[in-house]
Amino acid sequence: MSELSLHPAAQDLLFREARTANTFTDEPVTDEQIQAVYDLVKYAPTAYNQSPLRVVLVRSAEARGRLVDLMAEGNRPKTAAAPLVAILAADNEFHEELPSLLPHFPQAKDLFFADRGVREESALLNAALQAAYFILGVRAAGLAAGPMTGLDFPGVRKEFLDDDHTPLMVVNIGRPGPDAWYPRSPRLAYDEVVTTV
Repeated sequence: MSELSLHPAAQDLLFREARTANTFTDEPVTDEQIQAVYDLVKYAPTAYNQSPLRVVLVRSAEARGRLVDLMAEGNRPKTAAAPLVAILAADNEFHEELPSLLPHFPQAKDLFFADRGVREESALLNAALQAAYFILGVRAAGLAAGPMTGLDFPGVRKEFLDDDHTPLMVVNIGRPGPDAWYPRSPRLAYDEVVTTV
């Protein structure tokens, strides 16, 4: 008997068979699909329920061209060809939403997050956690994700965000195309990662 409650097919979809996609078909990714992804991944845990992840969907040809120019050279063809591209960013002003996101402790906004440096550090960690859930949500929708950090971060911030948002990564999204997967790289063994004290 498995120690996991999740059905083996779902384990494969989300983890074992899931890979970073490098090519995509031209099948569109709809707003409804991304809404369904968000409605699932919005439950990712974050400190004080701060939920700092913000997503910019790059759909227009003009915006796609600007983004492609900001990607590392090896990532440009993938970003140019993906049906949908998402810029994932951390909102450094997330604390403004805390009174509604944490109604039982609204004073957390000023008690813990009045300092911009503290907010930026917290937003970066918690938005990265949400970004991981976002990738799992894309997989749960039967789509493939191609997350990338090979990009001009200051350029992406200037072109698509503002000084209150820190870009984390770009994620290409769609149905996997021909030769979408690189060979699976090794992983560390359990006893190389887990220590009991």
